[in-house]
Amino acid sequence: MFPQRRMRRLRKTPQLRAMVRETRLDAAQLIYPTFIVPGSGVRKEIRSMPGQYQLSIDSLVDLMGEAMDVGVMSTILFGIPASKDSVGSEAYADDGIIQQAVKALKKSLPSLNVITDVCMCEYTDHGHCGVIDNGDVANDETLELLAREAVSHAQAGADVIAPSDMMDGRVGAIRDALDDAGFPDIPILSYAAKYASSYYGPFRDAAESPPQFGDRKGYQMDPANGDEAIREVELDVAEGADMVMVKPGTPYLDILYRVKTTFGLPTGVYHVSGEYAMLKAAAANDWIDYDKVLMETMVSFRRAGADMILTYGAIDAARLLKAGWAE
Repeated sequence: MFPQRRMRRLRKTPQLRAMVRETRLDAAQLIYPTFIVPGSGVRKEIRSMPGQYQLSIDSLVDLMGEAMDVGVMSTILFGIPASKDSVGSEAYADDGIIQQAVKALKKSLPSLNVITDVCMCEYTDHGHCGVIDNGDVANDETLELLAREAVSHAQAGADVIAPSDMMDGRVGAIRDALDDAGFPDIPILSYAAKYASSYYGPFRDAAESPPQFGDRKGYQMDPANGDEAIREVELDVAEGADMVMVKPGTPYLDILYRVKTTFGLPTGVYHVSGEYAMLKAAAANDWIDYDKVLMETMVSFRRAGADMILTYGAIDAARLLKAGWAE
């Protein structure tokens, strides 16, 4: 006890603090979300997400080359098609925007880990994550379309399939479809605990996917529920998920910790658009230091159990790490 035990002894110098640091962050753990649009030479800044862009495929390839130069080895792709319809047919078209983007990335940057988001909301004219029947998303009818979308991504060369729709049974349907199509080695990263969060607002600007009626509370999780998240993850693991994810991040660190300690699988967390936008807005008003708060947030995810972090700040964080960021 004090005065013999002094906790400050090991905080005295940067070298001591680095030596005893319990949680470490590496750029290889960061996944950069990107938004892909038709055209060429497009790099359109997203108003509600400063520093983030809608990108044409050529611009995407250039940006991910820059990201790899600072150590970011993974991206997750979101597509904004030229046209939308009630069943999101562009999501599973052979020449869809994501299918083209995957091919271009794997050709130009073969060592990049390309993850594809599998959902319908960006591709439907109503903005919901599946087929509409009598004013509601029809779960079982949607599974077939999600499976077709996943297979089309695998055929294009995707390294990881990441279903985000929150339909019951979608992991099993996708696993069966991938296996039947000759892709038994493609892993599934499931958005296993995805909450109906108000933090997604800027994403809907970026992906042009706000629901045209109602909301997504009938299929995404109630923010008040923790035990339900464990049941959701358990079901996805039983259906064949290789990795799982918690979304959003900062408000759900307790869920992240519980998921990691309960299942022990590779576990991701999504630092979502609203979380990122708040950091940028506060920094623009000189209320916080963006770099320091971003890195503190990344470390908090790692401390809570995240093995991988999806964040719009991935390139910023990687540049800081490459420059020797320590604390």
